[in-house]
Amino acid sequence: MNFVIPDFTPAVPEMVLLALASFILIADTFWSERYKYATYYATQASLVIVGLLILFSFTSETAVTFNESFVRDAFADVLKLFIILVSIGVFLFSKEYLQNHDFYKGEFFTLGLFAILGMFVMVSAYNFITLFVGLEIMSLAMYAMIAMQRDSAKATEAAMKYFVLGALATGLLLYGLSMIYGATGTLTIPEVKAVIEAGKANSTVLAFGVVFIVIGLGFKLGAVPFHMWVPDVYDGAPTAVTLFIAAAPKIAAFAIVYRLLVDGMPGLVVDWQQLLIIMAILSMVIGTVIALAQTNFKRLLAYSGIAHIGFLLLGFIAATPEGYSAAMFYVLVYAITSVAAFGMILALGRKGMEFDQIKDFAGLNKRNPWLAAMMLIIMFSMAGVPPFIGFYAKLVVLEEVIAAGFTWLAIIGVVTAIAGAFYYLRVIKVMYFDAPEQDTPLPASTRELSVGVSVYSLSLLVLGIMPAWLMAVAYNSLLM
Repeated sequence: MNFVIPDFTPAVPEMVLLALASFILIADTFWSERYKYATYYATQASLVIVGLLILFSFTSETAVTFNESFVRDAFADVLKLFIILVSIGVFLFSKEYLQNHDFYKGEFFTLGLFAILGMFVMVSAYNFITLFVGLEIMSLAMYAMIAMQRDSAKATEAAMKYFVLGALATGLLLYGLSMIYGATGTLTIPEVKAVIEAGKANSTVLAFGVVFIVIGLGFKLGAVPFHMWVPDVYDGAPTAVTLFIAAAPKIAAFAIVYRLLVDGMPGLVVDWQQLLIIMAILSMVIGTVIALAQTNFKRLLAYSGIAHIGFLLLGFIAATPEGYSAAMFYVLVYAITSVAAFGMILALGRKGMEFDQIKDFAGLNKRNPWLAAMMLIIMFSMAGVPPFIGFYAKLVVLEEVIAAGFTWLAIIGVVTAIAGAFYYLRVIKVMYFDAPEQDTPLPASTRELSVGVSVYSLSLLVLGIMPAWLMAVAYNSLLM
């Protein structure tokens, strides 16, 4: 049997990221207290290097390597670039938070890099095993990040819940993949598609496999009824870790949903579409209703995030190229908005003060008009108010689901969006009309954080004024 050396070129960004993460991991153990911020700056530099590497080698051609287990295409490159863009913001906002709460450790940044590596592998997975390896690299790093604050009972509890439920969901996903393998005789996603479309697989086994796969994917997305971990982990984990969980992994989860269901099993669209309809309706309704009762801002964002996942699934339910591109557009917008929202909590927080209750925002307009205006933009974008980008994200998804003949589903989406606007407007009301407990000015904890949260917040307005660019990126990356 002849051994053929695979083409390593498509995986160069992953290899460079692995090398840099490993170097930083080792170097962090030698850097003295005097250079304790070196790990942070090295991490940011690594992300910039990998991002530029992807950008300058960007191509519309599809390259498959490692015995058809790894693919690099425009879809993968765009998602990886946005994962990097979001992660740079995550680490920027996290540095000061870790310092204020006395658990600044280089491990946070190195674990973050390995989690990003796992996301990259998930995005480019063209084989069930590759996909599973990427998923585990990401998940194990995030389990450790949640539990890093060892003296916090809430963080430990959140890590245990995430680990136990994550292991259960991963087992179900793996069981579903094994059933698909048993029915088709292949692990490679394009070959699975070909076997299913040729009608050579047992339809009953395939249907059961799809059910288990959708359950596993539902957990990773945080969709109802597999959402139990989301509010507890968002609330219990350190806010810096919550920010990381809420943003970049959602992009990677979208990627594996697309790779498995759209690239691998379009012939079973009737089966998985029905399951996604149930999950979308439950996520939009339950996420919205429970969010209305929240007083903790992190839990509010957790439940509203569940409702946003319901909207994201509408794009997959449409089952058209335009629908998938609308879902991609939605997840990119949601990730950027999440960075801005949680970044605001970190920017306003102080040593011994989390700033994670809605009442903490009382009178913010009097204490810091600029950050209040930025928070106004974030809340309006999440609520779907024009001209902010969140409005167009909801609009394109609803247009595609109506075009696919699911008008009744779009009506449910509109009703839940209108109801959900209440809890976003409540935050604005508290900022502008409630009296603050203290009249002293409340600047951001550092100028760096003020600039960071302003950039991410204003991007929601700029992208809303010119939404065609991001829409075109999402649409063209799927059709190239």
